[in-house]
Amino acid sequence: MIYTTLPNTDIKVSKICLGTMTFGQQNSEAEGHAQMDYALERGVNFFDTAEMYSVPASEATYGSTEKIIGTWFKKSGNREKVILASKIAGPNANFGYMREKLDFSPASIKFALDNSLQRLQTDYIDLYQMHWPERKTNTFGQRAFKGHEDAWEDNFREVLETFDSLIKEGKIKHIGVSNENAWGMMRLLEESKYQNLPRIKTIQNPYNLLNRLFEVGSAEVSKHENVGLLAYSPLGFGTLTGKFLTGEAHPNARINLFPQYTRYNSAQCTEATKLYHEIALKHGLTLTQMAMAFVLQQPFLTSAIIGATTLEQLKENIDTIDVVLSKEILNEIEKVQAIIPDPAP
Repeated sequence: MIYTTLPNTDIKVSKICLGTMTFGQQNSEAEGHAQMDYALERGVNFFDTAEMYSVPASEATYGSTEKIIGTWFKKSGNREKVILASKIAGPNANFGYMREKLDFSPASIKFALDNSLQRLQTDYIDLYQMHWPERKTNTFGQRAFKGHEDAWEDNFREVLETFDSLIKEGKIKHIGVSNENAWGMMRLLEESKYQNLPRIKTIQNPYNLLNRLFEVGSAEVSKHENVGLLAYSPLGFGTLTGKFLTGEAHPNARINLFPQYTRYNSAQCTEATKLYHEIALKHGLTLTQMAMAFVLQQPFLTSAIIGATTLEQLKENIDTIDVVLSKEILNEIEKVQAIIPDPAP
């Protein structure tokens, strides 16, 4: 395994992070425990979860992933071997079962955190993240700006003050954001700098061969402000394994089980995936190897979050840590990006 440093800390995290959102829906408790056992054996010491998991979110499965991680901690005694990240959900009209108000008010943050800690059977979370912005803005594939009539009032300082108190209590160690953009990062960094408040260490956003929008604006902030990317969906919901190019049915694949997630279903995504697959085959690689290696080689990356439903998939994903792409391969990838840029925003 290769390790990086969580920005502005002395914490070493594996460059591959275990994503857990399948635990409690696609994966049973026993399967989740087996994945965590195997990942830790392979040197993966960084696990990511969220209060709303498993995915897709529902009242019936709310908190199930954190509960499975919690029973593993209790059974294995491995809490101190893991750098644990979790998230608080932001406003969403469909998630009213989570708590009375889906916002980032002090009461909501404290309530969400305490419930996560209870489910996880731990006293602290190493990296606590805001799952998406509280304000209306471009998230989850929205291209046009959505915030023109947003009634939200800037509360970044209050949010950071709340996190500051929780860090001092020892309930969290560090903070980050997810599905955020450049302006949101800079506002948080500005408040932390001038008000002497906790600084965000990471941003968890989608990043893969079919969605490189992080490179526009956010990567510059990441570089100059030392905010590390935790790249989720590095294989594009399984699209970048190439398995959907064979014509075979994959009824248990997430993209088929949950058709509401349409980001990777377009004709442009299919065409770009074919072209990337050809590059990989030409150079003796699988598409999985090339797609993961591309993400892992980015200078702004702290860790790539992988999700798997089987141990075989997990092994294949972790094995990509040893793959290095040549300049020739990278140049060929750029030619495809120029022809079909970011078909899965």
